[in-house]
Amino acid sequence: MIENTKLLLFTGSYATAEENGVQVFAFDGEAGGTLERLDTAGGITNPTFVNVDPSGLKLYAIGEKPNGSGGKEGEIVSFAIDPVTGKLTILGRIPTMPASGTGQTTTCHINRDAENEHLVVCSYHGGLVGLITLDENGLPAALTDAAVHTGHRDLPGQDKPHPHSAIFSPDGRFLFVSDLGLDLIRSYRINNETETLVAHGDTLLHEGAGPRHFVFHPDGKSAYVINEVDCTVTSFLYDAAQGTLQTASTLSTLPAGYPADNNSCAEIAFSKDGKYLYGSNRGHDSIVVYAVNPLSAELTLIEHVSTRGGHPRHFTLTPDGAYLIVANRDGNNLVVFALDPASGRLTYTGHTAEVSKPVCVMPAIFPK
Repeated sequence: MIENTKLLLFTGSYATAEENGVQVFAFDGEAGGTLERLDTAGGITNPTFVNVDPSGLKLYAIGEKPNGSGGKEGEIVSFAIDPVTGKLTILGRIPTMPASGTGQTTTCHINRDAENEHLVVCSYHGGLVGLITLDENGLPAALTDAAVHTGHRDLPGQDKPHPHSAIFSPDGRFLFVSDLGLDLIRSYRINNETETLVAHGDTLLHEGAGPRHFVFHPDGKSAYVINEVDCTVTSFLYDAAQGTLQTASTLSTLPAGYPADNNSCAEIAFSKDGKYLYGSNRGHDSIVVYAVNPLSAELTLIEHVSTRGGHPRHFTLTPDGAYLIVANRDGNNLVVFALDPASGRLTYTGHTAEVSKPVCVMPAIFPK
């Protein structure tokens, strides 16, 4: 890590408004991967995903609230971050996509563009992708568009659209939304004049895949999606000029003989150098490790590592690439692994932190 900097981890959880669903930890890699809790924040129901803006010293957390008619809708709560103490100070909150009647438009994912002009949220239950502008102070200003996904697949859990994540291309020109219910990845462009989402194209996956989270290789020439439903990873070659994906291969996330019906997948992430790809298995409760051929986008299985806790819904790699931290929802813990850059293999460090139902962990580097 850069000298005179510190690494903070921000977690989101399943929580009631009375609980501290957002937490801040200091991470010390030089001490072998220790975690020290610095602050907590409550008052938000189910802040299950967060986005960190270290340059603007802000944290954005999604939450949910009643709509007054028996339904539920999402909200974004913004915090100022004190980089020295890790303390969070609430700056404001705005609703995201409204829900009518007993409908549900709660969100499951939040992302931010590189220019700090927009936030994008996905509503798994509502089948919506919301575009929210940021003002000159970096605060959410207004929902300017909500793209509606329609259709379904004829399989359990895929009776309607389920957008699960929205990831920007490396150059920021395109936005890729993984829809678990439709077995597709839909790409968008943002029209900055009208502040709307413009559909660009669809990449259809195999039936029953259930794409969840999506990541680009560090070189920007390939991309990978982890499929929640059938427990696979599908890789693509990426044409950056056209913003299109060409399917390359699909590989199981599970050991041979382990039934996919007893598992579902969640997060996916690259090693810093792009040589290794990691995915989480909920049920088998493991991190799967692959070697990556960046030219062909093909994957080779290396190992499965126990996450030492149930239901690893999310994990992250530290910016220096030296550690991987898992958020085990049912284990109620964060677990730290050291990453061998030569082999990609993971080794448990012995360091953990107790957190109630953690489902998101996001790192950011700040000056000391």
